Amino acid sequence: QVQLVESGGGLVQPGGSLRLSCAASGRTFSAYRVGWFRQAPGKEREFVTAITRDGGYTIYADSVKGRFTISRDNAKNTVYLQMNSLKPEDTAVYYCAADQSSTGPIRRIDSYDYWGQGTQVTVSS
Repeated sequence: QVQLVESGGGLVQPGGSLRLSCAASGRTFSAYRVGWFRQAPGKEREFVTAITRDGGYTIYADSVKGRFTISRDNAKNTVYLQMNSLKPEDTAVYYCAADQSSTGPIRRIDSYDYWGQGTQVTVSS
């Protein structure tokens, strides 16, 4: 089992940047594929990005491609989400999630076994 804690959220102006962190404790973090999802008020939770166990492959939702970057440091048991050129429509609670088996579709919510509590990102002037 692994426990996940997100941090780094906050209020930022449009065009600004934030870096979210997802810190893991428990089992070896490098054994997990990790994804970031977000949920805006009144909307369903949606896929944002994900990274494989060794960091060799990443994938992004079209809405964030070219603006967001996912990375991981397995020595620090942490995954990062660098968010640049933020837009008001990026406002949401951001969640990181860990997938132990890495067999399910990488974009699917139900492919992930463990979830953090979320961190709020608000993009507003």
